[in-house]
Amino acid sequence: MGDGSGRSCTNGISKARLALDTNILAYVEGVNGASQQQRATDIVSRLPAAATFVPVQVLGELFHVLLRKAKYSPERARAAILNFSDIFQTVETSPAILKSATDLSVDHGLVIWDAVIFAAAATAGCRLLLSEDLQEGFTWRGVTVTNPFAAKKHELLRGLLQD
Repeated sequence: MGDGSGRSCTNGISKARLALDTNILAYVEGVNGASQQQRATDIVSRLPAAATFVPVQVLGELFHVLLRKAKYSPERARAAILNFSDIFQTVETSPAILKSATDLSVDHGLVIWDAVIFAAAATAGCRLLLSEDLQEGFTWRGVTVTNPFAAKKHELLRGLLQD
């Protein structure tokens, strides 16, 4: 049953919103080998689509990674991007998100493109940003980075995956 906040409660477990970083989707597409693809696909396929967000910045980065590292044709890379944007909600990069990202970059030393992803996640009301590249546990505006491949998963992620 929803409470109007974008969260739902089942047996007292909050269904928090989360965002995905580029590396997670790249792994789903097979970048870094079959073993990593299987692990990433297992996690992503269990995420509730309605609570999972993908910043548009992530989709742009993914397109580039699929062309450069995975050697996808442009058509195949486009199909992957469109597939993820059909499954998950996207967060556009607005002027307000860019302003927040520059603040985050200046104040905390993040690369601007990572900061854009973080700011988009915060704007979407996400509690988690799943990433293997960013600093585990770093929290900004209510969004916490967590590595979904870590042996010990963040409590909110465990709840979303129903582990």
